[in-house]
Amino acid sequence: MTSYGKKNDKGPEEEIVRVRLPNKRNREMFASADLMLGANHIRVRCFDGETRVGRIKGKIKKRVWIREGDVLIVVPWDFQADKCDIIYRYTRPQVDWLRGHGYL
Repeated sequence: MTSYGKKNDKGPEEEIVRVRLPNKRNREMFASADLMLGANHIRVRCFDGETRVGRIKGKIKKRVWIREGDVLIVVPWDFQADKCDIIYRYTRPQVDWLRGHGYL
């Protein structure tokens, strides 16, 4: 008799999580969504200590919903230090992985 849908009971299985890390060459850094401002703008608290106004790039605007408290990857603008582009949002398992491995 076969058991459908059962896994081997060898103990807790560690979940494999793929996580994108910020590329320092492209000036990418971690940030946390602080306040929704509307019109695709969010106030973010960057991990370098600055608070910036982030703009959601069109590439992720249609695909990903960003809420307050989410961990993001941002790229600060060259010509205005108080603004940045939001290019990636982490999911909850990815944030847990980052915390467990000491990135956050």
